[in-house]
Amino acid sequence: MQGFVHIVDDDALFRRAMERRLKHAGYLVTTYSSAQQLLDHLPSESVPSCIIVDVQIPELSGPELQARLSELGSILPIIFLTGHPDIPTTVQAIKAGADDFLTKPISSAKLLQAIERAIANHEVTFGLKSKLDIVRAHVAALTPREREVFELVIRGDTNKQIARRLGCAERTIKAHRHQVMEKMHVHTLAELVSFAERAGVFVSATRRTA
Repeated sequence: MQGFVHIVDDDALFRRAMERRLKHAGYLVTTYSSAQQLLDHLPSESVPSCIIVDVQIPELSGPELQARLSELGSILPIIFLTGHPDIPTTVQAIKAGADDFLTKPISSAKLLQAIERAIANHEVTFGLKSKLDIVRAHVAALTPREREVFELVIRGDTNKQIARRLGCAERTIKAHRHQVMEKMHVHTLAELVSFAERAGVFVSATRRTA
């Protein structure tokens, strides 16, 4: 399977033509007559996918759909398609994270290239998001005190410094630290710091001064 393409356009003839073209190329396709219809049936992010949306559609426009999806935390790549391109709209869409901005009529070769890139981007982004979700789940499993210890450990504080800062015995910090390592599924301090930094978790904590 090459991936899933979600087409949003109010032109029924165009939707059917696009659906035929993309199914012929091996993609799974779902079409929507409006942006709201897609929002009402939000596509899964677990399958390599992308969204193709017309810029000027009634009620909720393409850029407005992009904003709504962003608010919902969607990482599905968006390819804009328009028959009336204008520079401000293009710049706004790209700045907001659109994968591509294409002009109708579009050749099959150019369309398929854009879809292939978008779906490849989605696979990468989804992989990173999944890793981040795992880290967040591990962090969520920490008790409030373990979380404090975690932040101080990745900042570089020693057990003695942490004990003094938190007002408890050093052996207690050692026990909490052991629990942190267990719950984060790491074996060394370097792994713990690398894991947290790669995922962007508590980066600010590592930069704080004592």
